[in-house]
Amino acid sequence: MLELTMATVSGAEAATGGMMMADAPSEAGTVLRVGRDKSVCRIVVPGDWVFVSPVHLEFVCSPEGAWQVTRVSEAEPDAASEVRMVVGQHTYALPTGSTATLPRGGHGEIVIADSAAPRSVNMGFYHEL
Repeated sequence: MLELTMATVSGAEAATGGMMMADAPSEAGTVLRVGRDKSVCRIVVPGDWVFVSPVHLEFVCSPEGAWQVTRVSEAEPDAASEVRMVVGQHTYALPTGSTATLPRGGHGEIVIADSAAPRSVNMGFYHEL
């Protein structure tokens, strides 16, 4: 099972806005998407937050039951956001088009940070065994 929680954070005071949650069983081929497109994303950010792509992150379960996250390629060549994954004391950049495996039985956070303003989408994850 993969559990995701999302909080939007904005402003110098780091005010937290809308929170959403989604989960999915660890079955091969299961997909969870995060972005602005309500028609394909289970977790949707505010529509005017254009630093987030229509589909920004895609979580996919492998045949072995491991979850991976891919930062989907953006149409614009200049990225409007920076994405990083935090697991324990380690922080990993997630460049456009790259994929990272989530730790089995672990938890962490993926942050989509706006390059032009003090706001972000913070995705907490827990990969239950």
